[in-house]
Amino acid sequence: MKKATAAWVRKAEADYQLAADIARGRKRFHDQQCFHCQQASEKYLKALLEELGLAIPHTHNLDALLSLLVSHHAPLGSLRRGLIFLSDFAVGTRYPGDDASKRQAAAAFVGPAACETYAGSCLESECGNAAADPSECRPPRQHDLQDRPGSASSASATIPSLRND
Repeated sequence: MKKATAAWVRKAEADYQLAADIARGRKRFHDQQCFHCQQASEKYLKALLEELGLAIPHTHNLDALLSLLVSHHAPLGSLRRGLIFLSDFAVGTRYPGDDASKRQAAAAFVGPAACETYAGSCLESECGNAAADPSECRPPRQHDLQDRPGSASSASATIPSLRND
């Protein structure tokens, strides 16, 4: 893994951990939890772009980032619906008038969990290079997302899958 890729992964992991800590806390900060889930997903996608040697655009639009990656990592296409859902939390919930619900906060964990699973399998493969053979990357599966803080399995409400399949 490239040094710059590792830096993106560390940032993604920090956002993901912060979202998990918020979810486990006594006080619920749904807006901030959703924001950090979006940020974690964004940074995992940017890590894959970095590893491929592609330009990393200055955008929070996860669908735009995904579009740059699917020709190299086709399984990521199954996450489009969930990533579009998360894109709304990049800016909107940081300002008054657009508040995330408890249900949205729980559903928001699906995106970074799936991105972490997929990016992790690519970036930590035997070859250590996502660009070398993306077919070695393991696509995220529903059971990979179980027992994540705030995930559908740990939420009090049943959250529908955000994957396209």
